[in-house]
Amino acid sequence: MSNRSAARLPIAALILTTAVAVSAHAAPGSQTVLYAAAGPELTAYLADAGAATLAKRGSVTLPENVQEAWPHPSRRYLYVGWSNNVAGGQGHHGLTAFRVDLATGALQPHGRPVALRARPVFLTADPAGKCVIAAYNLPSGASVHRIEANGSLGAEQPQPVGLDFGIYAHQVRVDPFGRMVVIATRGNVAAEGKPEDPGAVKVFGYRDGVLSNRASIAPNGGHNFTPRHVDFHPGRPFVFATIEAQNELHVYRVVDGPSLSPAPLFSRTTLANPSRATGQATSAIHVHPNGKFVYLGNRGPAGGENSIAVYSVNDNTGEPTLIQNAETRGVHPRTFTLDPSGTMLVVANMQRSGGEPASLSVFRIGADGKLTFARKYTQDPADKRGLFWTGMLELPR
Repeated sequence: MSNRSAARLPIAALILTTAVAVSAHAAPGSQTVLYAAAGPELTAYLADAGAATLAKRGSVTLPENVQEAWPHPSRRYLYVGWSNNVAGGQGHHGLTAFRVDLATGALQPHGRPVALRARPVFLTADPAGKCVIAAYNLPSGASVHRIEANGSLGAEQPQPVGLDFGIYAHQVRVDPFGRMVVIATRGNVAAEGKPEDPGAVKVFGYRDGVLSNRASIAPNGGHNFTPRHVDFHPGRPFVFATIEAQNELHVYRVVDGPSLSPAPLFSRTTLANPSRATGQATSAIHVHPNGKFVYLGNRGPAGGENSIAVYSVNDNTGEPTLIQNAETRGVHPRTFTLDPSGTMLVVANMQRSGGEPASLSVFRIGADGKLTFARKYTQDPADKRGLFWTGMLELPR
C-alpha cells in the first residue's frame, strides 16, 4: 500500500483524548493495540509502528456510547466510561472494566459495571493502580472508584464536602507521582445571549483516593480562558495545557505542594495562521515519550485548519517552539494517540466531510519530532457514527 492509498475499514470510533498512558519505550517484540470506538462499539486493531498499519482484531459493545477509556498501570485491564449523553433522570452512565488478552489485545468483561451519576467525559487511573477517577462536565464534578486487587471495580471512595470542581470539567489527570490531581474545567464561551462561564485549571491534593482543594488557576477571573486538556512532561517539572477557544498552548511549572504555577511560563499559538481562527478550537494534547516534543490537535470546519501542531520543547525551560502543523487529511480531529515507541501517531478525524467518511489517519514520527503522513483508514460510508475516542496500549509480555 502506498502512502497515498486509502484503506477502508468499518472503523468504530469514539476518541481517546486522554490518551492512553504508555511506557516510555516499547519492549523488543512487544505488540501494541489501538482501541477505537464508534457509538457503543469499541474495536481493537493491531498496530504495527514499523509499517505504520492497523489491522482489525475484534470489538465489544458497551451499554451506551463510549466516552473515554484508560488502562490500569499493569496494562492488563482497561476501564471504559459510557453514557447516553442525557442529563438528569433519563441519563444512563457507567464504567466497565475489561481484562486485556495479553496475546491479542481482545477485551473480556471483568466484574460488574459501576453506575455513574453523570456523563464521564474523561477517565484516568492513579499510578499505583488503586483508583479510577471520572470527571463529569454536567454538572461539573468528579468521583473516585476503588480498584480491587484483581483489577475489577470496587466501591466509590467518599470525598470531603466543599471540593471546587469549577464549571464544565473536561479532563482529569493524576501527576506521575500520585500526589496531585489536575482537572481542566473549560467553562463555556458566551453564546445565544448566554453569558460566558469562566474556565479554570483546578489542582487538588491526592492521598489514598481522597481529594483536597489545593489551587485554582483562573487568569482574569477565568474569562477568555478555556482549558480543555493537560499532559505531564515525563521527566521535567512541566505541565502542558491546551486552551480550547483561544487556540493556545500554555506551559506551567510544577511547584511545591505539589501544585502548578499560578501563571503560565509560556503561551503559544496552535495555528499555522492565527488570523484565520474563526470556528477553530483545540482538542487533545500529548507529550512524546522522550519529552522532547508536544503534539496538540486543532479542530476546524471543512476548509479550516484540521491539524496536529508539533512543538519542540526546551528541556531546561519547558519553552515550546512550533515546528509543524500537519494536516490530518480529515475534519475535526477530536483525539489522537501515540504508540509506546514514539514512532507512530494515529488521528481520529471525527466528522464526515463533503461525502468522505470519518477516518483514522496514520503518521510516522521522525527523529526530529515531525509527522509524515503514511495512510488513512476511512470509516464504512454506511456507518454514520463519528470518531470520538482512540488510544494505544502496549501489551505486557
